[in-house]
Parts: sequence; C-alpha cells; structure tokens
Amino acid sequence: MGAYFNPGSENLERNVNSRIFVDKSLVMTVLNGFFNTDDGFLCVSRPRRFGKTVVGNLISAFYSRGSDARPIFEKLKIAQTREWDKRLNKCNVIHIDLGAFYSQYKECGDVIGKLNEIVVDEMRQELLDIQIRQGDPLSEAIIQAYEKTGIPFVFIIDEYDVMVRENVGQAEFERYLSMLNGIFKSVTCGRAIALAYLTGIIPIVRDKVQSKLNNFTEYTMLKPMELAPYIGFTNDEVKELCEKYNMNFDECLRWYDGYHIAPGVSVCNSNSVCRAMKSHEFDDYWTQTGAYTAVSDYVTLNFEGLRDDVTAMMGGQSVPVDTGSFLNTLTDFRNRDDVLTYLIHLGYLAYDAPTKKCHIPNGEIRQEWVRALNVAPAYAPVMKIVKVSRQLLADTLACDEDAVAAGLDKAHEEATSPLTYNNEGSLQSAIGLAYFFATSEYNIIKEFPAGKGYADLALIPFVKGRPAIVIELKMKGGVDAAMQQIIDRHYADALAPFSGNTLRVAVSYDKKTKAHSCKICKE
Repeated sequence: MGAYFNPGSENLERNVNSRIFVDKSLVMTVLNGFFNTDDGFLCVSRPRRFGKTVVGNLISAFYSRGSDARPIFEKLKIAQTREWDKRLNKCNVIHIDLGAFYSQYKECGDVIGKLNEIVVDEMRQELLDIQIRQGDPLSEAIIQAYEKTGIPFVFIIDEYDVMVRENVGQAEFERYLSMLNGIFKSVTCGRAIALAYLTGIIPIVRDKVQSKLNNFTEYTMLKPMELAPYIGFTNDEVKELCEKYNMNFDECLRWYDGYHIAPGVSVCNSNSVCRAMKSHEFDDYWTQTGAYTAVSDYVTLNFEGLRDDVTAMMGGQSVPVDTGSFLNTLTDFRNRDDVLTYLIHLGYLAYDAPTKKCHIPNGEIRQEWVRALNVAPAYAPVMKIVKVSRQLLADTLACDEDAVAAGLDKAHEEATSPLTYNNEGSLQSAIGLAYFFATSEYNIIKEFPAGKGYADLALIPFVKGRPAIVIELKMKGGVDAAMQQIIDRHYADALAPFSGNTLRVAVSYDKKTKAHSCKICKE
C-alpha cells in the first residue's frame, strides 16, 4: 500500500465519517459499465469544490488492491445493486493528485520526472517479483506489471490540467505530454488500463493535449452526460440536507442552485452547501474556493459585445453563447464567446443547452460578479447602478413615481450603448439591472405567465411583508397604456397567491426625449 500506487481507503473513510457525506457511490455502476471498454477513458471537468475529488476517492478505494474497502461500501448505496463487488479491490490503482504534487515539487525543475521516480519506486517495492528497473518510465513499469500478473490498472489523476493552469515552461509541458502519451496512447500500455479517470477545471486543451488524450470522453459543464448527477449536489440531495439541518430549501436553491446541466438534473456547489449547513447561515462561500479576478481579468478584454452581455446578465438576462470555438486554454481568447465559455467552465456562469444561452446562476455567484466588476474600471457605470439599486426598490415600494422614473433614466443611460439605446431588450436589461438589489428579497421572473398574457417582469417576494410587483414596459403608447394592459390582462391576479398585496408598475420610454415615465398603483 503506497501513497500513489495501490493506496488504502483512508481518504474515503475520512469523507464518509465527515459531518456531511452525500453518498455518490452509485457512480461506480456507471464506471463498472465502462470498465475495460473503449468508454473507460474519462476526463471530467467541473468548477472547484464540486466534489470531483470525493468521486476520485470512491474510485480509488473501490478498485485498489491496497484497500480493504468492503466494510465501507457495504453501507453505501452501491451495495444494493447486483454484483456490486465483482471488481472490489481487484485492480492495481495509481491515484495522483497532480495539483498537490505540483505544489510540493514545482521548485525541483522536473516535476514529471520526480513523479515518475516516486510512483515507479512504489511499484518496485510492492511488486518485488517483477523486474521493474529503477528509472523505468511509468508506462514501462505498468506494462511489466500487467504482463506478469494480468491484473488491470485503474489510473486516476486529480487536477490533470494544473500544468495548463500554471502555464509551466515548454520543456516541462513536453515531458508531461510524453507521460500522457506513453500511458494512454501506447497500444502496449493502453491495454493494461481498464479505467482512467482524469479531473480538472477546464476541459482538454484542443491542441497538443487533445492529441494525447483523444481517446478520452469529456464530461463537462456543457455535456455531463451519464455523470451529471454524481458531481455536485442534486436538488434532492440538497433538500435532504436542508431537512436534516433545519434550513430553508428554497432559500438554499436561491443561493447555490442554477446549474441545470442536464434534463432533469440541477446541481449545487457541494462545498458551499456543506458550509451553509454547518454554519447554519446562507452566505457567499465561493470566495474561499477561487479568486474573483478569474472574472475581472477576462470580462475587461476588448471583445465586441462583451460589455453589453455582462451588463445584460447582471440585469438578470440570458445571453447567447457559441461554446464551440473555445480552445480550452487560458491564453487563446479570440472573441466574447471564448470568454463566456471559459466562465461557464469555472462556474461563474451557467449554460442552458436547449437555448444555447448563459446566465449568472445564483445569489452566491452574483456577489462574486459584484466583487469582480468593482475592480474593473470599464464597468464603473454598471456598478454605479448596482450600488443605487437599493434606493430604487425603496422608491418603488414607497410608490414614488418621479423617483423611479429618474432612477430608470440613469440606469438606461449608464447601462446601454448608444447603438442599442432604443432597443426594447436593452431597456428590459437596464430595468433588470436597476432592480439588482431586489434579488436579495425577490425572485425576478421575465415574461411571467399571468392572466391573459405575459408580464414583462414579475417580482415575487420571499421576504415576509413585501408586496409582489408586476412591471409592464412600453416603448409606444405611454404609461397609461402600460397600466391599462396590466389591468386588462389581469397580471396582478396571478401574483396574488405570492403576497397579500401587489404593486402594479407601468413604465414607458419616449424615444425622442429619452425620458421615462412611471405610474404605480397598489392592488
């Protein structure tokens, strides 16, 4: 039993014995189905702290000959399936946390050489009857072990992309590629690998790395496929935790949900949910897993349409994105689609596959965007609106029509470029941004089905005592026509179940004078 070759089950035991452990062991039914097939090479990319490592610990403990994991797995969900233990602790496992290894040995000048040396030395010490020579490449050591024993290998690399993210020197990177090529692309060594599970934050880089890993199936935030429910906490799992810890489930989803990664599957950041349950407080825990400069450094790139898209998303809108052009690097950004796709992979945006649009997913991430844009001078006008949005909500609740009209004037002017100023979508985006603070007390729904049509905006309160708010926008016909539409189509009636009272807010915009008018009535 070594640190890297045939490790024990200590890491999984620690996970299982933690105050919060969500049983993801059924992922093994998927992986066992892939075992020793062409589908047995997986690369899983997710944002930080979504539970990739826990699944890696499950895989390692399940297959490793250095582990006696039966007492653990007998208590987990997989033990309820047929032939669940067919491959339990019957494989040679190599489990490498490359991120941690790199941090420890990055000053040595040859991280990959050091990794090869340590893992091969562990194999030599355990497999004494096999002639593995000191200094042999890892791929050769694997071949020797498999030829002599016929025991298949399971290979796990956590944070496989650290060499890309750390932008290591070319010589170091080439050594890394050679190692990947020797293990996973060699016909001789490849037949010894029954399962390979690689995890990272970004998908496989589409140049040199992809050529070494083109036999891997990618499971990403864009296409998680069979692994969708196993990385990150599903809504059902979150609901169980909320019931156990006496926390409000709907509030938890408002803070941490929003990643609808597959039909019927929505996941939350595992780390954030756990911290909220333990502290008994909903808050932004994302800052402790990643720096908001990951946003600010990229949204300030001078790509056409990027600033307008960010402004729209801060206003609650979704924007179209072409995810196909991104090369999965941190340097080759060629357009706004590349930036948005990168932020999807990092979890700062969520992707809706049916519409091919992205949006800011939840309350926690909205706070991260506020922090990021606060340090980006190009977004100073946007942040000015965000900072005064608290007052706009107060003016709306006070039925101060003149103040609301004046606030919308400023929001529309600051948030919209001259080319799109008179566009109705831009007006809706500006109003959404102007009510940014309201997201702390309301669910804001665009095109809300109500009465005999769709209200432009509906603000449904989740804070007791707040009225529901329905907003209708008109660029033609004036404010009275907007109010009459609210009345005639019974928009307010649909909001009655959510609150004891409703505010009807009519807003009109005059293209010639560029002035807004507002009329507010209590239901």
